[in-house]
Amino acid sequence: MPKDTKDLLKKVRKIEIKTRGLSNHLFSGEYHSAFKGRGMAFSEVREYQIGDEIRTIDWNVTARFNHPYVKVFDEERELTLMILMDVSGSENFGTINQQKQDVATELCAVLAFSAIQNNDKVGVIFFSDKIEKFIPPKKGRSHILMIIRELIDFTPANKGTNVAEALKYLTSAIKKRSTAFIISDFISPAFEDQLKIANKKHDIIALRLYDRHEEEFPNMGLIPVQDEETGAIQWVNTANPEVRNAFKADALRRNAGIKETFKRSGVDFGDIGTHENYVKPLMTLFKKRESRR
Repeated sequence: MPKDTKDLLKKVRKIEIKTRGLSNHLFSGEYHSAFKGRGMAFSEVREYQIGDEIRTIDWNVTARFNHPYVKVFDEERELTLMILMDVSGSENFGTINQQKQDVATELCAVLAFSAIQNNDKVGVIFFSDKIEKFIPPKKGRSHILMIIRELIDFTPANKGTNVAEALKYLTSAIKKRSTAFIISDFISPAFEDQLKIANKKHDIIALRLYDRHEEEFPNMGLIPVQDEETGAIQWVNTANPEVRNAFKADALRRNAGIKETFKRSGVDFGDIGTHENYVKPLMTLFKKRESRR
């Protein structure tokens, strides 16, 4: 087996062990509660028991046997989970513990393993400023492992970001209603119209990834800063407090604008930094959704 393939499988296995453990022990119940099925499907008829609701009585069967019977319903799951992964150049940024792309890969794996434990299908759309790859929804562990392999090994053709393109593709490619996570830094041209359209058809959840140093410069003197998406290099005097304050103010304005877009579109969202463990913010988001049901 070539060394590259061996290394790749090793990385896949490492991510599987970590994220499958989290799915089994932390997220499985929360995922199930936060993302219920489309409705209730009839299961069977059984004899009435004390405590059963009157409205569940099957009057036809009751009349036939001269004894009360109730209808039993099971949750109709068969959900499809779609994950829209930003694979643009800016996802390679990370200055604290890890890059945004590393966090995104683990998030995708945790969500995917939680989904298959609930017998849901999982599909992925990789996007930059165009659709880079589409993996149609399927069930099963081998399908999830293939997705993780792709996430680790994938090289996008383009480096820019266009969230609207990804949402347009989701709306047209997935015919049935799905639960769709968008994992991105959302540093993109406007996407509100496409988000509103997609959220009418699907249940959209946004996970915004960020790195502290994209939002606040430390004082490091004169440094070169390269835009990962355009390749442009700019020299920045981080020793100047005015420069640092202006940079921070820009970031705060941008973040506030992104959050307003999610709120106006009726989309649930969460922020996850490269300096922190993603378990707590993800769990908070799941519980918030669960409490509304």
